[in-house]
Amino acid sequence: MSRLAALGREEPSLLSLAQRLLTVAESGLPSMLLPGKEAFAFTMAGVKSPDGSWTLERRGTSTRYAAITALGVRYLPEDRQRAVLGGRTAQEFTGLLVESLPSVTNLGDAALIAWAAADTGHPKLSDAVARVEALDAYDRPQYTVEAAWVLSAYAAARDTVDVERRFTSARDRLLRARLGDSPLFPHATGPGLLPWYRAHVSCFADQTYPLQALALAHAATAGGDPEALAASEACAARICALQGDGGQWWWHYDARTGAVVEGYPVYSVHQHAMAPTALFDLTDAGGSDFGAAIRKGLRWMTDVAEFDRSPGHREPMILDELGVTWRKVYRGDPKKVVRAVRGAGSRAVPGLRIKPLDRAYRPLSVDRECRPYEFGWMLHAWRGGRI
Repeated sequence: MSRLAALGREEPSLLSLAQRLLTVAESGLPSMLLPGKEAFAFTMAGVKSPDGSWTLERRGTSTRYAAITALGVRYLPEDRQRAVLGGRTAQEFTGLLVESLPSVTNLGDAALIAWAAADTGHPKLSDAVARVEALDAYDRPQYTVEAAWVLSAYAAARDTVDVERRFTSARDRLLRARLGDSPLFPHATGPGLLPWYRAHVSCFADQTYPLQALALAHAATAGGDPEALAASEACAARICALQGDGGQWWWHYDARTGAVVEGYPVYSVHQHAMAPTALFDLTDAGGSDFGAAIRKGLRWMTDVAEFDRSPGHREPMILDELGVTWRKVYRGDPKKVVRAVRGAGSRAVPGLRIKPLDRAYRPLSVDRECRPYEFGWMLHAWRGGRI
């Protein structure tokens, strides 16, 4: 049974919402592809017209987002892949990214390209894996998200290319990164990348990508990998236990204690794509069914709890006619003061909340932009996998 079919069985109204979002993704992605280039824009920024309507403006370029888009678009029928990717299939588009690898210097970008090459069956997968190996350094700390992408790439490539030594090292690095008995992952796999006062603070992406990577590692191992699966399961269970009453996937955590440091912003991509794709992949690998949490998070896209508490601030997060979902709901505090204060305060006193900040800076602001990777992971979440 497909993930969409299972959603329809459990909650038919959410099936309509998921199908609507997928339509928005397919209609919006072509405009994010930069004309005459084999790359996607970094973001589509909303620009308000004098008549009050919104238009979109492409800004920047991102290799990383192009690779994530290919990972999702590959699940579409070939004709629809070509419609999104400027006439190319996901494999052909990934081939352009593979050809660009000599100029890629970021480990995360290279890992995502290798992952896409493995998943699309690109014949130059070995070249992509070699570039990841050249950029990685296991004797130095890496950002957890990028370390997770490395493991996911090796797990995907394992049946095609000899990556055993690197696969084991990448798997062990993620498992060792956790602090004490906490089920959550830190922002970096070791000391030195972050200032001391915020080394304990990690984000939602620092949880979803490692739990997904370890689940994929378990699935790619003959006989399974119980330690990797248990770590993935524990992380998933913890973020689901912390999920907001309105379905919110919170943003910043204390990696030492497994508690929330600061919940906002709430990102649309977490609600409709990143949490679903990671939790679905865990279930597919033999983990628990986290469908209830996925559905609760998806529901936020049209039932934004923050707006429900303040009706005068209500606005849609899905703009069908523009082909975007607005990026996030946030506090609008200058220089992200709430996050800074709570991060520093929780360093000294774990669990410190400083509750007056919630009243002073209410989460009613909307970030009106949309990035292509959001739709890449959405397609990966809802078009891919199995139930």
